[in-house]
Amino acid sequence: MSDAEVWQLVFMPGFSTAETVTELSGRGVGMDVVKRNIGAMGGRIDIDSAPGMGTRIGIRLPLTLAILDGLIVAVEAVNYVIPLTYIVESLQARSDDVRGLGGEDNAMIRVRGEYLPLFSLHELLRIGGEAPAPEQGIVVILESEGRSFALQVDELVGQQQVVIKSLEQNFRRVEGIAGATIMGDGSVALILDVDALPRLAAREDTADERH
Repeated sequence: MSDAEVWQLVFMPGFSTAETVTELSGRGVGMDVVKRNIGAMGGRIDIDSAPGMGTRIGIRLPLTLAILDGLIVAVEAVNYVIPLTYIVESLQARSDDVRGLGGEDNAMIRVRGEYLPLFSLHELLRIGGEAPAPEQGIVVILESEGRSFALQVDELVGQQQVVIKSLEQNFRRVEGIAGATIMGDGSVALILDVDALPRLAAREDTADERH
């Protein structure tokens, strides 16, 4: 694990450095809620630490918390919103740049000479229909928690500001989803929780191995 990935452990549910558990500390409850709520507002929280120097925690929030700059993507003709703060670039994949599809190894894509994990939004959210080959869709390069990965979608719809709507109680625990918004045509688009996508992919891989 890189240093950036180690620092992100403080945001994991149940993680604590306390040796004893009390009513006030040691249960690993708190920082995961902070990170989730910041993400739901379209912001992000980062940690930078150096031995003997100290720790810096940075929180970025949009000036207007109810409005999010997002990239609208589509999967099976349904729109989803990716917060722009996580996006590095988008590209059309070439078949010879993709490795590990349909095999035991996780899918990877080569971008500027570097291989990145490749996740399909079809598979992460268990969206109906068969996911197309990466070269038939669009790949969005994202950066989250100190690492980069690629997310495959069907198409790019466009970039726009959206008004964040909170989810109903039944949907607030859907991993990978941070909120929702109403599009101009009256349809609902879900806002992706980018930080949660790699963890969701890891759990999917574990479940597949068990079967």
